[in-house]
Amino acid sequence: MAVAEPGKAKPKAKPKLKPGKAPVDALTAFSQRLGHDFANPQLLSQALTHRSFGADHNERLEYLGDAVLSLVISERLFLAMDALPEGELSRARAHLVQQSSLHERALQLGIPQVLKLGEGEKKTGGQQRPSMLADAFEAVMGAIYLDAGYEAVRAVILRLFEGTELRPEVKAASKDAKTALQEWMQARKHALPHYRIVAITGAAHAQTFDVECEVPALNLSRRGIGSSRRSAEQSAAAAVLEALPGDPS
Repeated sequence: MAVAEPGKAKPKAKPKLKPGKAPVDALTAFSQRLGHDFANPQLLSQALTHRSFGADHNERLEYLGDAVLSLVISERLFLAMDALPEGELSRARAHLVQQSSLHERALQLGIPQVLKLGEGEKKTGGQQRPSMLADAFEAVMGAIYLDAGYEAVRAVILRLFEGTELRPEVKAASKDAKTALQEWMQARKHALPHYRIVAITGAAHAQTFDVECEVPALNLSRRGIGSSRRSAEQSAAAAVLEALPGDPS
């Protein structure tokens, strides 16, 4: 054991960080990259907490951020692509907010470095999993909305998507199942399908989502399984498409 020399103060021990907890300076740097200074830092902390780390996790913020992101991108497309009909606008929006797009922006912000995960998720590479990073990105957007309101989160989202080329050609991008189903319903003036999580099973680092897609107008519902909420929703939508009368394309 080291003993301090007479007359010299004993050096202070460096504070220990709890396992999985991002240092305060890392969160500050993240806020700077994000371009938003949180009045309530706890919202940011929660947005960057996966359910495997603790009970105060980011899934509710993810739900809110998904809606806010969709509204902001919808508004941008509506104003920038005024010649496109509703179905093609929906497809363009799906292209911009798809998992790969949000994953790319999560990496640019450095979310893997500040995302709080349980040990099991860390060991299985959760900090680099596209679905997990896309979910965290949405949660952060939800946190900004609660912290400072719509105009603040709108400004952040538009800046993060700045430089993304908006072209009518995005309508030619291949449709995913959810987009195809939405367009089918809109073309027939039906209400849009509803998605709900039926069950989440498995360990925190290897969860399986069971999602039901309901189409009240047709009294039709199907379920899908996936390793993330998004993939399960796509699976359920694909099952509904197969059950639709006529050609869903």
